[in-house]
Amino acid sequence: MPETPELSVVVHGPNVQDHLTGLLDSLAAHPLAGAEVVVAAVGDWAGETAERHTPAFRVLSLPDGTGDAEARAAGAARATGRWLHFVHAKDGLPAGAPRTLAEHTAELPDTVDVLLFDHVRSTWRTTGLPSPDGPLLARAGRAGLALDDCAALLRVTSLLGNRVLRTGFWRAHERYLTTDDEPFAAYAALLLADRVACLPHPAHEDRRLRPESLPPATPEQHYALVDRYETLLGLARDRPAAYAVLYDRMVRDCLRTFVRAAMPEEVAREFFRRASLAALRRRPENHRHPAGLEGVRRSLLEEGAYTKYRALQAANRTRRTVRKAVRDRARKAGSAVRDHRYRRALARPVDPGLAVFSAYWNRGVACNPAAIAAKLGELAPWIHPVWVVTADNAALLPPGTDHVVPGTRRYWEVLARAKYLVNNVNFPGAVVKRPDAVHLQTHHGTPLKRMGLDQMPYPAAARGTDFGALLARVDKWDYSVSANSHSTRMWQRAYPSHYTCLDHGYPRNDVYYTAGAEDVRAVRARLGIPRGRKAVLYAPTHRDYEAGWTPRLDLADLADRLGEETVLLVRAHYFYEGAASPLTGLRRTGRIVDVSAYDPVEDLCLAADALVTDYSSIMFDYANLDRPIVVHADDWETYRTTRGVYFDLMAEAPGPVARDQEELTEILTTDAWRDERAAKARAAFRRRFCEYDDGRAAERVVRRVFLGQDERSLPPVLPLEERTPAPSPEEATSS
Repeated sequence: MPETPELSVVVHGPNVQDHLTGLLDSLAAHPLAGAEVVVAAVGDWAGETAERHTPAFRVLSLPDGTGDAEARAAGAARATGRWLHFVHAKDGLPAGAPRTLAEHTAELPDTVDVLLFDHVRSTWRTTGLPSPDGPLLARAGRAGLALDDCAALLRVTSLLGNRVLRTGFWRAHERYLTTDDEPFAAYAALLLADRVACLPHPAHEDRRLRPESLPPATPEQHYALVDRYETLLGLARDRPAAYAVLYDRMVRDCLRTFVRAAMPEEVAREFFRRASLAALRRRPENHRHPAGLEGVRRSLLEEGAYTKYRALQAANRTRRTVRKAVRDRARKAGSAVRDHRYRRALARPVDPGLAVFSAYWNRGVACNPAAIAAKLGELAPWIHPVWVVTADNAALLPPGTDHVVPGTRRYWEVLARAKYLVNNVNFPGAVVKRPDAVHLQTHHGTPLKRMGLDQMPYPAAARGTDFGALLARVDKWDYSVSANSHSTRMWQRAYPSHYTCLDHGYPRNDVYYTAGAEDVRAVRARLGIPRGRKAVLYAPTHRDYEAGWTPRLDLADLADRLGEETVLLVRAHYFYEGAASPLTGLRRTGRIVDVSAYDPVEDLCLAADALVTDYSSIMFDYANLDRPIVVHADDWETYRTTRGVYFDLMAEAPGPVARDQEELTEILTTDAWRDERAAKARAAFRRRFCEYDDGRAAERVVRRVFLGQDERSLPPVLPLEERTPAPSPEEATSS
């Protein structure tokens, strides 16, 4: 790297929804001699992500909550390049962008302060959409321009990412440019520059986060839009051409914000009043309104005619509603009866003593919802639980379980009136999120495989998924339960919406710390495991690229090789319920026990001396017991390619990894499954993935969600070294 690089790429901010990972990986994949990368990483996750790229990148770790302006300034202070390119951690860089910018800035004279260039836009739905700025930049040409000669450049999208600043210029005007209001800094850079050069080439990716994943704007943030333009117009007061463009941008942005932002009535009125005063006070001489409806809107703003403007909006909305109603009438006819009943129930008050629970697409009382419901009975017995269960599974419910069957009259009534709705998947899209109801998403595992929006690049996993409808359901979540920081981060990435993450542990895993020797012995007795026998639980996961389940092991041979002293418990994934089981013949031989239909799965884990799995999330839960885990990964490359994964299990496995049956047999018939090397791998895995599971997760969730207790008053998570898992079968049977 040269002593003075041409370009410093200053990456700054938190690792929002894990976008920083892709940005830094792309920069690392194409190192450039003429550029340096400085990462002002905000928060632990960003810091950990950035540190993986040292010493190639210069990393500055900043505390969580550091604002964008402070992070940019800190990164710029560490930069040594002649030019600065500020890239937010959520954004991206097209391939070759740093090289293009470094080469172009090397040709610019010192009289140029800002290089303005094109960008592409991305959302969760699409990537690489062209911006509207290309034609404007192309018309401006590449030569250094004074802004007075090309004021139209102020119409280029106001991002810091689509311009690079000469380092000396940045330092001379840092007091104006160091602000959390990025559009203000972007405009101010042009207004303060002596000359601006243009490059009609995309060298930045502006990634727009889902608005639903962001905190709602405060009244002060809305009002700040008006203040932004008032200050900018003050900077441009002696530059008529720039002033006229900025005034037009102010009126346009104020009207758009007023119409599109969901402001409370009193905030909307005050915003309109402030925007009206600014529009009148700052209006240029001889200014003329545009023709048509836009001109009418601007006139109403200048008049301060709030009521008239709202009437105009209502009239336009009515016309659109009538047209939509005509289109939707036929489609809605079939569900009219259900909708009528549901609407009637929604009109009644929410019942604060009613909670609806569901698990695994209404399969029964299971998983995290079951553990929460049980703890709710202890801590808040006045809240009545009702389970949603299919008709086929209703007969399997524990005696006395109040339940409803989907589609029935009472089903819609309880969904409409319940204060609390708890699920480890999602409720149907037709379920309305009432403002005073609480939706608790518990999930049902720690993610190794890609989930949510991260499935989009994988056709086998994404088949038939309506991701827009998925996000509409996610937007109803108030709380999302997590067992570890890895899960918290991946849920934020896969399900971008504005919910509160509960880093409390998985309630279903509490039993791994509360069960005693008698519980372990009782489960093994129910399963028919003779005293003194070793039990190995084999629990493979579902594969999206397979239509059904075919065991990837010759189970008869494995059982024979393990010998009579070992019982092989085999649990097929629940996706294959109802299909003809390939285990039937083996079950009749007595060499294995088919536990596919046995619930709860936590009992099976308590009963097992060891777990054999492939990529199932059961490994994360079982690790709480601190018992041996063996990974059978004969198709890892295929699984990783077709489904996508969040980390390399082969490098971070919880124990020995077998790539074929012979290797698996060798591990299980020697001490390799439980030797010192296996114990070290398991310990590292537990530190990472059993972070919040300590036996009191359900209590924390119930106290926080149902009892409304403050986070600081909840039982703290016990450090891993102070936890005592349930006794192993060997310990339980010898006591």
